[in-house]
Amino acid sequence: MSANLSEEEYKNKLGPDRYRVLREKATEMPFTGKLLNNHQDGSYYCAACGQLVFSSQAKFDSGSGWPSFYEPENRAAVKLVEDRSEGLRRVEVTCANCGSHLGHVFHDAPNQPTGMRFCINSAALDFDIN
Repeated sequence: MSANLSEEEYKNKLGPDRYRVLREKATEMPFTGKLLNNHQDGSYYCAACGQLVFSSQAKFDSGSGWPSFYEPENRAAVKLVEDRSEGLRRVEVTCANCGSHLGHVFHDAPNQPTGMRFCINSAALDFDIN
């Protein structure tokens, strides 16, 4: 897993769109991500470093416009950070390995086992079929 890259190396590896999301904390437009409607069984990895972060078993359709998961594959794989940007109070989800921005988590999924909605940018993820 490549967690010790320079920002220039991340730019070269990720390309401009993924770099903006993962390293500059941008958010992709809703309903545009390539993994939003992915219903295959598999695993989701941080696109910046390759760490396993989510499983298709925890993915659900939240109607929010971004891939949503009710829990990470391994709680230690993500870090939750208070985010007060844009005049909002939210909880950011970052990759625990490389610190890249994945999305945000909300406690508004009462029909899911944890009640949580990890709202994750498709651009922040790579997917592999199990």
